[in-house]
Amino acid sequence: MCLAFIASLLTWSSSFNIVSAQSPDVVIPVPAEVTMTKGTYKFEELPKIKVVYSAKGFENPEAYSMKITPKGITIRASGEAGVFYAHQTLAQMTRDGAVKEIRCCEIFDSPRFPYRGMHFDVSRHFRNLDFLKRQVDVMASFKMNRMHIHLTDAAGWRMQIDAYPRLTDFAAWRPQVTWKDWWTADRSYVEEGTPGAYGGYYTKEEMRELVEYARERHIEVIPEIEMPSHSEEVLAAYPELGCSNEPYRDCDFCVGSEKTFGFLETVLSEVMEVFPYEYIHIGGDEAGKSRWPSCPACQKRMEEEGLKDVDELQSYLIRRIEKFVLSKGRRIIGWDEILQGGLAPEATVMSWRGTEGGIEAMKQGHDVIMSPGKYCYLDHAQDAPFKEPESIGGYLPLEHVYGYEPVEDSMPSDKLHHLIGVQANLWTEYITTDAHAEYMYWPRAVAIAETGWSMPENKNFPDFRKRVREAMEVLRSKGYSTFDLDTEYGERKLAQTGIDHLAKDAEVVYNNPMNPSYPGAGEGTLTDGIIGGWTYSDGRWQGFLSDLDVTLDLGAVTPVRYVGGTFMQLVSPYVFMPSRVEIFVSEDGNDFTRVAEVWNDVSQKAEDLLFRSFDTICDVKARYVRYVAHQSGVAGGWIFIDEIVVN
Repeated sequence: MCLAFIASLLTWSSSFNIVSAQSPDVVIPVPAEVTMTKGTYKFEELPKIKVVYSAKGFENPEAYSMKITPKGITIRASGEAGVFYAHQTLAQMTRDGAVKEIRCCEIFDSPRFPYRGMHFDVSRHFRNLDFLKRQVDVMASFKMNRMHIHLTDAAGWRMQIDAYPRLTDFAAWRPQVTWKDWWTADRSYVEEGTPGAYGGYYTKEEMRELVEYARERHIEVIPEIEMPSHSEEVLAAYPELGCSNEPYRDCDFCVGSEKTFGFLETVLSEVMEVFPYEYIHIGGDEAGKSRWPSCPACQKRMEEEGLKDVDELQSYLIRRIEKFVLSKGRRIIGWDEILQGGLAPEATVMSWRGTEGGIEAMKQGHDVIMSPGKYCYLDHAQDAPFKEPESIGGYLPLEHVYGYEPVEDSMPSDKLHHLIGVQANLWTEYITTDAHAEYMYWPRAVAIAETGWSMPENKNFPDFRKRVREAMEVLRSKGYSTFDLDTEYGERKLAQTGIDHLAKDAEVVYNNPMNPSYPGAGEGTLTDGIIGGWTYSDGRWQGFLSDLDVTLDLGAVTPVRYVGGTFMQLVSPYVFMPSRVEIFVSEDGNDFTRVAEVWNDVSQKAEDLLFRSFDTICDVKARYVRYVAHQSGVAGGWIFIDEIVVN
């Protein structure tokens, strides 16, 4: 690739749109050290680039230095990776050849973390090899070095396995094009070649081609084979691997069956023949484990192994698979659920449900990759949802992604070396097309790239926004689909200003407790004068799986003319409007009078993000206001409220 880059310099035309000399302040990720010097370097037909390999001062194999003088450019590094990254810096400074003059400077650069990853969910919606290669090119330009491919899930198996041809002849194909239509239908699979069948898979040769393409750009490809859950497609094709032995009945492998381990070990053996690198991702997330308590084989396994519960049964599977993978000279990565029941001895944990799981794994001496959904899940809308394409919902703008700091105060200082990196994840249930996927990745994944490479003291969002805006112009000129920062609407307008009302800072008594998973800002959330934003997880909304039932103390009897609270609905994550709201008032806190009953009129089938105020106009005197919002009636449904306003 270094030679290829130099070759591209040789083919530059003599016509340039940009005349002024370019400085390194356009580079992403921001370099560790930059010293400006006098003069400029003008590119001629044959650029003068000298490469010197030196181990001294370059203990990190990805580190490099670059000295630009009027006479030429000297790159120093200890190996090819450092030289490659120096060329990526140079490519950005020249806008891939659009600039013929750059300012002289000296750069020393080295990554903060060794693992800087991006995740590709090709199960829910299949992406062809050309798409993956195009993303590798962008990853490399921003110095990312791990490509995590989610090859298997209920929506389709995506890699050729010689020993189990039904995985690609059958389990890779479905009747519906979109995941959403398939999920709401009967979730069946069809034979390859069935008219109208949607799906696809990679041959081993295609995966080897991707591995080599990425290797040339210093990116390791990490395959993920899900277990024990998210395996409906496998168990439809090979039902003997499930607890029921019937197709379309199970989603978890039967851990009591030796056939399960024969299958998994065979599959992993074939996968490891194609992917040569250290890590194999084995999933381990969101296992339902619902059939294991009643499965004779699973119960027998638990008795024989002395396992006290199904969490330990899952741990048994993970540990046994790890032992097998280690025997092949490899290591496993798993989502943070693999902590349940006891962590496998050598496992690396990818922390997605916040950072707590990752911190616990670090304390136990395990390597950790941070990918908390609050900052790193790019399937959330990156701008006001009303103007964005369909997504799983939520709101994760570029600034929020960029603001993530992986090192937390609660992390033990003697364990920080176990924090090996960060990763951007994009789950594609609602992302059907390649263009939509690119739009969701870029530029937010670039923010993760800078977090993974650059030291926090060198980061600055206004500066980054300027740099990444220019970088996205370059990508769009190459045909990529990216979010346009010039059209950014931003946060919900009501959330950008506070609100003053009679109940502001009033004491709130919770007759039913809030859900601890979504406490907002705690017991003051409903009267703090702060309105919630586009997403229920922003710390301003408070969530309930039971009825919301609270009493506000206004401090003194006062005229009350209005009482209201705003709720949101987003059906994909099971957030619904309450079925009805009752509003009561009292002067003494004992005798309450109902002044309103407000019924919901928002359809539970409406898929857009919606807000509705359940309120009333009244003419009473009261010190206490009781506000009761009844659950939607949807099993497992949430209700979220941001503020109860009294005037």
